[in-house]
Amino acid sequence: MSVRKSIGIVGARGHTGAELIRLIAGHPHFELAFVSSRELDGQPVSAHVSEYRGDLRYSNFAPQQLAEHGADAYVLALPNGRAADFVAGIAAGGQDPVIVDLSADYRFDDGWYYGLPELTRGRYAGQKRISNPGCYASAMQFAIAPMLDALAGPVQCFGVSGYSGAGTTPSDKNDVDKLRDNLMPYSLIGHIHEREVTRQLGVPVEFLPHVAPHFRGLTITANLHLKTPLTLDGAKQRYLERYAGEPLLRIVDSAPWVSHIAGKHGVEVGGFTLSEDGRRLVVVATLDNLLKGAATQAMQNLNLVFGFPETAGIPL
Repeated sequence: MSVRKSIGIVGARGHTGAELIRLIAGHPHFELAFVSSRELDGQPVSAHVSEYRGDLRYSNFAPQQLAEHGADAYVLALPNGRAADFVAGIAAGGQDPVIVDLSADYRFDDGWYYGLPELTRGRYAGQKRISNPGCYASAMQFAIAPMLDALAGPVQCFGVSGYSGAGTTPSDKNDVDKLRDNLMPYSLIGHIHEREVTRQLGVPVEFLPHVAPHFRGLTITANLHLKTPLTLDGAKQRYLERYAGEPLLRIVDSAPWVSHIAGKHGVEVGGFTLSEDGRRLVVVATLDNLLKGAATQAMQNLNLVFGFPETAGIPL
């Protein structure tokens, strides 16, 4: 009989919550303990996520009610700034379950493991508090990490994301009419993902985010200045070696397209372009912000915590 682990999702109405339900429904060792959503309270989960075929209904749990459900892991898919009450409510139950937080609330907390598996799994030491990286921040780190020791200064990253990254609460950044035939820049200085990547990589990163009219998928174009000249083959080799054996990360020659990565669980890094003097490298990284930028990464982290193969339940 296979080992089963129960997973509860808080904030399941959003796009990422739906993707998590799909992944858990297809996982060989996970089952849903509950899905909490204020707006969908009482409605069948299967009415909103067709891949789930059980009888579970959405519930609306207050933070102090969560511990009553005794889940093996809780995934918090909430807007920034709302996780703390739920973390406290879970802890008040006296148990020590796994908590995976998808917001930015604990990405700057050394007491939480920062779960970007391809880059940080070597730092995992049994922690039960997991902070899931941001979608933009993941793509930026994948584009920069192989070149860390070669950088001559700050890295500039131009980012464009589909409007699903703005969540389901109405705003200019997910207003389809305002985005039509448009590219909307925002938070051009001090974006939280800029601070997140700078902290994780230990190098200054300058991030320029934009929202586009497409629904899902993001692209990062990273501009890296180098201390010493490199050849194009030498630069690309660094990426091939750094990500060798990573099933969700693919190195490509041409600049990857968002339309090719949307709906897929991996990352593509490519478009390697070098200046004539070999001191400036441009790299492009794409991923699906709802999957590898959120739900798929959470699934990798849950697998890591419970000792399952890291890609269990993730369609490759």
